[in-house]
Formats: sequence, structure tokens, C-alpha cells
Amino acid sequence: MAKQPDKAPAELSLVQLLPNMLTIAAICAGMSSIRAGFHGDYVLAVQLILAAALLDGLDGRVARLLGSDSKMGAELDSLADFLNFGVAPPLVIYFWVLEDMPAAVWLAVLAYSVCCVVRLARFNVSGKAKDAGGESPYFIGVPSPAGALLVMLPMIISFAFANAPILPGIVICFYMVAIGFLMISRIPTWSFKTTKISRRNVKFFLVGFAIVGAAVLTNPWSTLVVICVGYVGMVIWGLIDRRRN
Repeated sequence: MAKQPDKAPAELSLVQLLPNMLTIAAICAGMSSIRAGFHGDYVLAVQLILAAALLDGLDGRVARLLGSDSKMGAELDSLADFLNFGVAPPLVIYFWVLEDMPAAVWLAVLAYSVCCVVRLARFNVSGKAKDAGGESPYFIGVPSPAGALLVMLPMIISFAFANAPILPGIVICFYMVAIGFLMISRIPTWSFKTTKISRRNVKFFLVGFAIVGAAVLTNPWSTLVVICVGYVGMVIWGLIDRRRN
């Protein structure tokens, strides 16, 4: 007689639902950022997208720690990523500086969103293909959370230094499209998920983390500018290294 497959438990504890609760919270943050951008509260809009990125980084790790990862959670996470990093950032930028420009600038918003959804679809397919082979130390193309942070860089710079748009709207349009193309590019970008710190260097890492944390708390926008510039440097290095090899 064939053995019957184990059925899923009829009840789940709240702890097991925590990863999905974090994903739902990220979706709420992304939707609220669009609302804040529509009403002109651009600082809050960017803060909510950053909060969604933080929650996105937590939900998968919490699921693996609790052993409660599931196919539904993975699909929910992908849908949340598209909303939070493919829809909310370009819409907030549109409300910020592009709304009064000719209707053609909407094409830049659409191009970025389409690139983001293609990036996520490619990541999902490649992730399923690599399940048996383990995680790679590199992403192919810029990940969607990093793309969202980079595409908001003109806003972050303005919050840090000018409190007003510092680039013409047409330049921001081309910049938005360029970030979209980086997401669907074949450039290898460093994956923090597989990074390991030797025991000898843990103390230095913790001190550096404390310094960065203090900088974020005391001067968040300037610190985010430095982080974005540093990440751009990593992307450029990945491109140079790929051409060299």
C-alpha cells in the first residue's frame, strides 16, 4: 500500500505566520508611500520605501530561521517587491518632479516598472533552477531593492543638501530608465546573502556597523548618499571585472 503524503497542519502558530506578516507590512508601507507622495510628503514617502526594503530583507531570513518558508510566501514576497520597488519609487518621483512635465515623461516611469518586473521574473526562474546548486555569491543585474534606492538617489541628494530638485526633470527621466536597464543587465553584482565574516574580523565588522548605524541616525540622508555612491562603485567594479575576465 502506497504511503500517503503528510498533510499540512490544519493550524499555524502566530510565530509561523510572522514572515508573511512582515511581507504584508512591507506592502502596506509601499502603498502608504504612494499616498504620501501623492499628497506631497516626499520625505515620508522615501522613508516608507526604505522601511519596506528593511522588511523585505527580514521576511525571508525569518522564514528560514523558523522553518516556515512556503511557496505562497515566496510568491507573496515577489509581488510585494514589485509594488515596493517597481511601482512606488517611480510614482513618488513622478509626483515629486515629473507631474507637470509633458505626458511623454510617463514613458520613463513605465520603462522602469517593466524592467523591474522582468528582473523579478528572471530572478524567480533562476532561483528555482539553482535550488539544488546553492546560492551564488553574485546577482545577475542590480537587485530590485538596490534599484529602488538608486533611482531615488536624486531625491535623497536633494533632502541632504538642497531641499529642492537639483536635476532637470528630463535628466531624471533618463536616469530612471538607466537604472531600469541596470536591473535587467547581465552585470554581476555582489550578493550580501552569501557573505561570511571570519571570526578574526567580526570585531571590526561590528565596529563598522555601529559607525554606520550612528551615521544613519544622526545624518540619514547624507549617509544614504554615501551608501548609494559606494554601491554604484561596486556595480562599476563588477562591470570592469566582467569585461576583464
